[in-house]
Amino acid sequence: MIFKTPFAQRTLVACLLMVSVSTQAATLTQDNGAPVGSNQHSQTAGANGPSLLQDTQLLQKLQRFDRERIPERVVHARGVGAQGVFTATEGLADVTRAVVFKPGEQTPVFVRFSTVIGSKGAPETDRDPRGFATKFYTAQGNWDLVGNNLPVFFIRDAIKFADMVHSLKPDPVTNAQDPNRFFDFFSHIPESTHMLTRVYSNFGTPANYRQMNGSSVHALKLVDEKGRYQYAKFAWKSKQGEANLRPDMLSKIQGKTVAHATADLITAIQDKRYPAWDLYVQLMAADQLERFEFDPLDPTKVWTGVPERKVGTMTLNKVPDNFFESTEQVAMSPANLVPGIEASEDRLLQGRLFSYLDTQMHRVGTNFQALAVNRPKVAVINNHQDGAASASGRHGSVNYEPSRQVDVHEDPSFVKSKLPLQGTTQQKGIAKTLNFQQAGEFFRALDAQNQDDLIANLSADLAQVKNKRTQEAMLAHFYKADAQYGARLAKALGVDVALVHQRATSLLE
Repeated sequence: MIFKTPFAQRTLVACLLMVSVSTQAATLTQDNGAPVGSNQHSQTAGANGPSLLQDTQLLQKLQRFDRERIPERVVHARGVGAQGVFTATEGLADVTRAVVFKPGEQTPVFVRFSTVIGSKGAPETDRDPRGFATKFYTAQGNWDLVGNNLPVFFIRDAIKFADMVHSLKPDPVTNAQDPNRFFDFFSHIPESTHMLTRVYSNFGTPANYRQMNGSSVHALKLVDEKGRYQYAKFAWKSKQGEANLRPDMLSKIQGKTVAHATADLITAIQDKRYPAWDLYVQLMAADQLERFEFDPLDPTKVWTGVPERKVGTMTLNKVPDNFFESTEQVAMSPANLVPGIEASEDRLLQGRLFSYLDTQMHRVGTNFQALAVNRPKVAVINNHQDGAASASGRHGSVNYEPSRQVDVHEDPSFVKSKLPLQGTTQQKGIAKTLNFQQAGEFFRALDAQNQDDLIANLSADLAQVKNKRTQEAMLAHFYKADAQYGARLAKALGVDVALVHQRATSLLE
């Protein structure tokens, strides 16, 4: 085997050093701690007979090997993780009781960067949103800030999430990703125009994870000691600056490695060039929501014109010792909230509160939050019990609450904030959609080179769409966002611009 890259060479040297320093002999054991007599030969019935079922070492090795893989994540399968610390630099006591934002507070973090749609072995050059998920091990439990590099998303209601992912995943017949499928879906989802414009720009192919910003995408609630809340959007800003890959660079990098971003992050940390990000927050009072022409809780929108406030800095300074036990088993969920931080009424977020915890329980197991990478730094005291791989060490007869035998009770000072409600239950879309405006604003904010790359990237995939109605519907969405944007795409595809203009005029914002 030839090790060509500096990263691979360093890894090999590290492994050799580990072997060389292990001078004290140790006895190989089975999982129950019993010493192994022979690890080279199976027990057999005589010299030429079959292997014996009583060879527990043989059985255990095969059993464990068969179970080395847990189910792959449906989305965000390829990822890399790193450990570090978040230091709060500005107090937010006027806004939230969350201790993570206490000035000077240093909170351990685990960050997992990822691609979204591709499998675990997919290239990191793929055009795709990038996951930017941070687990804060705070003094009042774990808070997971689960976001992406792009500040918006394709859909605004969780009921469409499975459909969206199915359309973007490989065809269940051909097992190949197909623009005919996902544009067929998105042609019916006009609010996707903003996200599609961003993901087909060069921001859809970040140069690496260090030079990539992050966003909460969703609005959360910051709640103070009196239960008063404000809505908040969070953004990570790379202190290394942003860098993206142009179309001609993708094949060159992928021709050498499918894990360039992973290697870049690990190498930087090992070389003690610790990457850092500043965390900013935008705040909006509840009575301000109606002042905007769009719905601020719509995850397909950015909060233009709302000032940002820096609240701290995160530095990643350690590569996990074990990739599987950390990066692969880390279980992020927007439902992991702490006092002072609550979920907003964002319809996509509301669905993710259930979906993410549920998928982690399915993927990693009932007791996934007891694993080292997921375990809070504070004591966990509840009556959840048993299940696969339980190692809680709970004891005593009282596994219920309330009880006079054990003094464990709730603390009313931590009840959730109160949301005023009115009207009836319903199943219909939000009132202020504004599906296209921000996509146009983003397009116009790009410089000439980035506009050219966006047109090239997007038209290349649209050209593969065989259904002309689907193609024209997508072009009308982009034309509605910006006439020049849509006209340039139509020209690149050889479609009559007048026809696209006519279809666009019939679309509602």
